[in-house]
Amino acid sequence: MPHTVAAPGNMAVRAMLERTAVGLDIDQLRRDTPGIAHVAHFNNAGAALPPEPVLRAVVEHLQTEARIGGYEAASAAQEATAATYAAVGELLGCQSDEIALVDCATRAWEAAFHSLPLKAGDRILTGQAEYASNVLSYLHAERRRGVTVEVIPDDAHGQFDVAELERRMGPDVGLVALTHVPTNGGLVNPAAAVGAVARAAGVPFLLDACQSAGQIALDVRDLRCDMLSATGRKYLRGPRGTGFLYVRRDFAERLEPATVDLHSATWISRSEYRLAPGARRFETWESAVANRIGLGVAVRYALDIGVGAISHRTAMLADRLRAALRELPGVTVRDKGERLCGIVTFTKAGETGSLLSARLRRQAINTSVAVREHTRFDMDERGLDEMVRASVHCYNTDEEIARLVAAVAAAR
Repeated sequence: MPHTVAAPGNMAVRAMLERTAVGLDIDQLRRDTPGIAHVAHFNNAGAALPPEPVLRAVVEHLQTEARIGGYEAASAAQEATAATYAAVGELLGCQSDEIALVDCATRAWEAAFHSLPLKAGDRILTGQAEYASNVLSYLHAERRRGVTVEVIPDDAHGQFDVAELERRMGPDVGLVALTHVPTNGGLVNPAAAVGAVARAAGVPFLLDACQSAGQIALDVRDLRCDMLSATGRKYLRGPRGTGFLYVRRDFAERLEPATVDLHSATWISRSEYRLAPGARRFETWESAVANRIGLGVAVRYALDIGVGAISHRTAMLADRLRAALRELPGVTVRDKGERLCGIVTFTKAGETGSLLSARLRRQAINTSVAVREHTRFDMDERGLDEMVRASVHCYNTDEEIARLVAAVAAAR
């Protein structure tokens, strides 16, 4: 299929072929998404437009809380909450007791990282595209624990260099940590190959799947990660304030959470406590039950559609967007890597990313801005301060892409 924006006359035919090719009913996806009536949404890597079943699940539980009380509503919703653990487990190819539900991906990632028994002299090996929150935790551990942080350079394709990782492995490596899909581009890092190297060396592997969960099929057995963190609000289309952490069952028993409460541990005598088994030791007692239920509905919605089908269409639309942007004078597409996903980053000569994104928003076209401070290793290397980030999802259309491209092309 050509990577160009289709002419209007071909839209119906192309939509029919796409539904046949990947099993998606785009019309139904859009009927399920009330937000499309108001915006052309290309900020799915920030927070995607939720589908109607997710909205309904969250609102219905909040109404139940208002009617009978929060504790009582939570008790009545135990089956729905259990379904969330089961859905996330199915999404990742793991057991439900290997999942902790938390309020955001950052909380999930930090819970895993700060539970590791890192000590002075240990090396953390990470990548060029690592996200600011993760790096700040590395630097904090460097200052407080005496660990060192080493950045593995990119290979010739602009992705994490697995061969260089193998060369740097040694007995003093305490952690391999990787961002699967960076916040500032369409790159998909070779996570499974990284996991294979880490597993062979017996080194813990922490994978940040914040941008990949929901748009790329994930199987923790193939990825060989010991821990994986993700959010609900991005490509899974769940509520804000949701996230989850996978911890491999036998690995979890080696970890001491940085904090505990009466949910993550049991007070068994005046001076003793016992940690909860598995991943649940990383949870806390209080949570937004409505959001957790909404997360489960969002994950089930994605599973019912098929993450493979979502991934195929999202990547296809992103390829078309890149091809169209490359035709515009003064516009440079900045994505790098051997495999690309639904995130498209670009710059336009004579207009900063912030100004261009704000101009698009005034036209009801949502994008975001990737700034140097969020991925400094990578942006410093490339000498970039800002890029516009347009992240597509399966419910986007060729008409919306054409509208975005035309708006980018227009002079200020």
